[in-house]
Amino acid sequence: MKIKVGTRKSPLALAQVEEVLQEIRLFDPNVEFEVIAIDTSGDKDKKTSLRSMDKTDFFTREIDELLLTQKCHIAIHSAKDLPEPLPKGLFLASITKGVDSSDSLVLRENVRFQDLPKGAVIATSSKRREEAVQSLRDDFVFVDIRGTIHERLEQLYSKTVDGVVIAEAALIRLKLNPNREALPGLTTLNQGRLAVVCREDDPKMRTLFSVIHA
Repeated sequence: MKIKVGTRKSPLALAQVEEVLQEIRLFDPNVEFEVIAIDTSGDKDKKTSLRSMDKTDFFTREIDELLLTQKCHIAIHSAKDLPEPLPKGLFLASITKGVDSSDSLVLRENVRFQDLPKGAVIATSSKRREEAVQSLRDDFVFVDIRGTIHERLEQLYSKTVDGVVIAEAALIRLKLNPNREALPGLTTLNQGRLAVVCREDDPKMRTLFSVIHA
């Protein structure tokens, strides 16, 4: 069986597709994915702050349109990026167990958190993540950041910023092991988990992917 999968183009999104494929193959080893990767509004617009984008379709709109027009069978999203409610006609087939749900403050190599100077610039796209860093130290300056994980890390390594907050799940999926400090506190609901969305009127996909729902 070959299933057309709608997804974003980023390396992280493609790694997430592979993760779901590996999980579903444990139940049906004959499943294959044909990936349809596109840029969404959220990928093209790298200036708008994400602080007010929680539970919107900023990163899912165009992929959901692929589903609704039957150009793909399923869509795979970061579960935390799902809009509420889902567009009419779509169905949440599963949310996977996922990986580590924590956040990390990534620093340049050989830089210790306690040695960051007062006024060090920390990049994050989330007020909650900013508050997590402030719970450890309240003398930093915070700036918004957008782009792929590699683009965010490049801002760190080029010394544009002194630290960047990144989901641990993203580092795991991209097989990255940078110098980092674990952040305390709760994270966004379903962070680290993946969502498989299909059409409401597609019982085959609903049944197939229900087996990996955690």
